[in-house]
Amino acid sequence: MRRRDFILFLGGTAAAWPLGASAQQPMPVIGFLNTASSDGYAERLRGFRQGLKDAGFVEGENVAVEYRWAENQPERLPALADELVRRQVTVIAATGGHSAPVAAMAATKTIPILFVTSDNPITLGLVTSLARPEGNVTGVNFYGAELGAKRLALLRDMVPAATRIAVLANPASPTSGEAATRDLPAAAHAMGLQIQIFNASSGREIDAAYAAIMRERPDALFVAPDPVFNGRRIQLVHLASRHALPAIYWQREFAEIGGLMSYGSSIGEAFRQVGAYAGRIVKGAKPADLPVVQSTRFELVINNQAARLFGISVPPSLLARADDVIE
Repeated sequence: MRRRDFILFLGGTAAAWPLGASAQQPMPVIGFLNTASSDGYAERLRGFRQGLKDAGFVEGENVAVEYRWAENQPERLPALADELVRRQVTVIAATGGHSAPVAAMAATKTIPILFVTSDNPITLGLVTSLARPEGNVTGVNFYGAELGAKRLALLRDMVPAATRIAVLANPASPTSGEAATRDLPAAAHAMGLQIQIFNASSGREIDAAYAAIMRERPDALFVAPDPVFNGRRIQLVHLASRHALPAIYWQREFAEIGGLMSYGSSIGEAFRQVGAYAGRIVKGAKPADLPVVQSTRFELVINNQAARLFGISVPPSLLARADDVIE
């Protein structure tokens, strides 16, 4: 075949190819549904994006992420979940408590859904089995309320002279309320501590609870894990600082904004695992074939600057055990 005829042959063949074969494939889209706002989520989003990267995806290069934030208004979640379903995302990462995955589950029975929660996902009705989740839902479960006794011991180590501990809890929480304080009385008794529980379920009630706490003049404060408290962490840390009340929290974000100390599961690691699962689903994995991950990486964070403001000299043994010390 002559060169000119060969070129004409190729041109004709290319013209006969279907347009879809030569067109660029659309970028897969991941939906990210969250109860709160983007404020304070930098570390978690870093973890999520690292998980995607571990699975071979980089946001904006070979995968897109559609973010929907409820801005601490859970009633908005159903409409936001419907938006992601209409967008035909490949998978929905529903985070920020149990309300987000519940809303996503109500919106779709076919699009894969990933949750990240400190509560028992079986009790919440998200899955029927951790090892073999059914349907279109799986995710990451990390420890929250179960670490109460350990947090109480760390608070005593930080403030050895403390004997009376105030506990702030949210009784309205359907899952973490009772669980967050269930083991504390026995743990406190074993340590020779006295605890008194104060309840709050909103910003206004937090202010009222603090007023009641300060009338009792406790030596330190234990803030129980709760999504409402997480959304109010600036208020909580500000009140503790204003009243010079040493406090322990369950997430490092509290220590990062001026809280004295925190101990709990690494939320950044939990979100990394969610990102990795999202990447695997984009590649074709089915939620039913991905067991619920139980994240067991814990971290102790101490804000040494806050300790100095409280007039506390952090014991060297506690500093040595810390995963992160904020100066």
